[in-house]
Amino acid sequence: MTIQWAGLGPELLLRLDREAAEPLRVQLENELREAIRTGRLAPGERLPSSRRLARELGVSRGLVLESYSQLRAEGYLTSRGGSATRVADTAHEPPAPVKPAPPPEQFAVDFRPGTPDLTAFPRRDWAWAMREALRTAPADALGYPDVRGSQRLRELLVAYLRRVRGAVADPERIVICTGFAQGLNLVIRALARHGVRKMAFEDPGYADQREDAIHAGLEPVAIPLDEGGMKTDALAATDARGVLLTPAHQSPTGVVLAPDRRQALIEWAVERDATILEDDYDAEFRYDREPVGAMQGLAPDRVAALGTVSKALAPGLRLGWIVSPPGLAEAIAEEKERDDRGSPMLEQLALAQLIESGRFDKHLHRMRAVYAERRQVLLEALARQAPGVELRGLAAGFHAVARLTDGVNEQDVVTAAAERSIRLYPMSWYRASGATEPPELVLGFGNLSEGDIERGIGGIADLLSRGS
Repeated sequence: MTIQWAGLGPELLLRLDREAAEPLRVQLENELREAIRTGRLAPGERLPSSRRLARELGVSRGLVLESYSQLRAEGYLTSRGGSATRVADTAHEPPAPVKPAPPPEQFAVDFRPGTPDLTAFPRRDWAWAMREALRTAPADALGYPDVRGSQRLRELLVAYLRRVRGAVADPERIVICTGFAQGLNLVIRALARHGVRKMAFEDPGYADQREDAIHAGLEPVAIPLDEGGMKTDALAATDARGVLLTPAHQSPTGVVLAPDRRQALIEWAVERDATILEDDYDAEFRYDREPVGAMQGLAPDRVAALGTVSKALAPGLRLGWIVSPPGLAEAIAEEKERDDRGSPMLEQLALAQLIESGRFDKHLHRMRAVYAERRQVLLEALARQAPGVELRGLAAGFHAVARLTDGVNEQDVVTAAAERSIRLYPMSWYRASGATEPPELVLGFGNLSEGDIERGIGGIADLLSRGS
């Protein structure tokens, strides 16, 4: 599609050499021909007006008009009385563009875990917050920022996390980052600078997180889980000095880290001079259990807490934060400065407005009710249509784990479901070993309507129960 530039047309990069023997008019014609031949100017694209181009190039308007006239005669340009000069539709076509990557396969129902309801993003509240941020931001807020982020947002996060998560924080030890991925990388690199050589991860967990450790020069160590969360005795048997946990709602199994293991992990961290990285995953959305506070509040000197608005609002905002332990705060800030000199300021100020106004809390309260209803629909649909399937990990968040009946093969179910335009996610994708036993599926329901959940389960119920 040809872009229709507004106004007098955009600037156009053309080079004229006033010391060359070749006349300026000839140079201009050659530059325009080359721009058309190479595709810099597409068929139908509008050129600058003769007055504007003459002013930009420092030449007479008559010279530009002569050049345009010559290129019209050659078929490169076209114009009609009272209209702009444009590249002719019959002008030389540029080389064929690189074939774009095929679009991702579309499914009628996609049980992707970890994605919130994107249609529920509070657009009106966010637009209000952005307007308020622009209206109230001082001029220096638009300059090069403190790499740690907006002072106001960090102050509000201290109060919010203290109230909602039981965290012990200081604005000077909070670093705003572009989501969890960057936050994790900043902390891992800071640990590497402090001499950490091995980093423990939950298994099942995420392969890309283990790869992040490798890129930072650390050796990843997979630690198995059971119904109480990470096996602390298995962790203690390693010489790791860092561990990444999702204690409030383990991703992907959904288990909650048991109180005695929380204490054991803190004792381990103190004894080993180690650091716990707490991914406060899904903590905002809890249903049938008492609130679980952040581990960071129990040991602020040993825990680096990572949080984001990816689940509470939307992943596309790319807004998160690190509550740093004192010994890592400076190194994390330095790593952030190396990465990008600081996260975009206006979005930070808008989030501060959203939190301070109470609109953030209001949105969370509404979404808890939405996800609780979808959770119930998933439970009832499975109980009715595939009663042999056990559903676990539903105490919080918006994904669950379905334990398939004996004899069912994970990958066979995933493949057969895809043929029915239903996308499923096997637990083997998350296991460090890739083991397919026991057969389980990770079912996300955050970005599905109740009708989608019903249709999705109805479409695969026979697959889930095979072998029973």
